[in-house]
Amino acid sequence: MKTLGNLAGEICKVLLPIPEEVYFGNQNSSIAICTLSSIDLLKKLSNSELLSKVAIIGRLLSENKGIESLVHYVNSHSNIKTVFLCGKEVWGHKTGHSLLKLHKNGIDKRGRIIDSNSPDPYLTLTESEVKKFQTQVRIIDMVGETDLEKINQLIEII
Repeated sequence: MKTLGNLAGEICKVLLPIPEEVYFGNQNSSIAICTLSSIDLLKKLSNSELLSKVAIIGRLLSENKGIESLVHYVNSHSNIKTVFLCGKEVWGHKTGHSLLKLHKNGIDKRGRIIDSNSPDPYLTLTESEVKKFQTQVRIIDMVGETDLEKINQLIEII
């Protein structure tokens, strides 16, 4: 099943190429923003004054490699303490759901995100990498929120 999923992913890359986009802001900030599939929101945030208040703004499209990349980034940047999870959920992949389940429940012995409803929630992360992520950051669940002002207001409170 995993091989079929990898093959489908490679076909999607060719037929529907989506550029990987991430924007770096204030390296001293403790805040990261994840816009899930909302690329328009990602662009708006990256062109706003908010970029100077956060360390990084990026998107998250997959419940496996995407989440692994996010966890590796956070774990290697110990100043990141808060991840704002906003934007539209990734249709079919439920990436936001899986990230929240990873943060709450971790992974099982096979690397599967516990209680995830995503189609392929298997990670190659170690248990210690997951534990570090769980203890280092809190996730602010704003899945579905695409209003720039509302996101900015919440970040101002933090």
